[in-house]
Amino acid sequence: MIIRPTTPDDWQTLKAVRLAALRDAPTAFGVTYASAAQYTDEQWQTRAAGSDKAEYLLAFDGGQAVGIVAGVINGKNEYNLIAMWVHPEYRGRGVAGQLIAAIKERALARGHRRIVLDVAPENVSAATLYQRQGFAFLPEWEPLESHPHISVQKMAWAG
Repeated sequence: MIIRPTTPDDWQTLKAVRLAALRDAPTAFGVTYASAAQYTDEQWQTRAAGSDKAEYLLAFDGGQAVGIVAGVINGKNEYNLIAMWVHPEYRGRGVAGQLIAAIKERALARGHRRIVLDVAPENVSAATLYQRQGFAFLPEWEPLESHPHISVQKMAWAG
């Protein structure tokens, strides 16, 4: 398994993986499939180049992208883990843990000793994964931007 940041040449792969994630788990992300599907090729190229706010990492098994995670600095200057997803055929194989480890390394390299994320506690598999990776629930809740009727809880990891 190779995990690496996207490059400008990865824009079509990033688009395919991100849209697959949004189709697979439509209520798990802050953006909807419908809105992401409307992004232009130029917007995907900007994201893949790391010129957008988020920095995306992809997990590759050979030439096939099988997972994604991103890090972005939020409005509170916190390193925020977003866009976490692993292709269903690769779940339970340690890919998610490798993606989280890679994003932790990126955050620490950029001087961030703390990473935050939002998760719906009902998403037991995700919440359990994050807890196994050292994240803890905080008493902070907010509506999910893409689905305001869903409340997500903040989790944090401190390195």
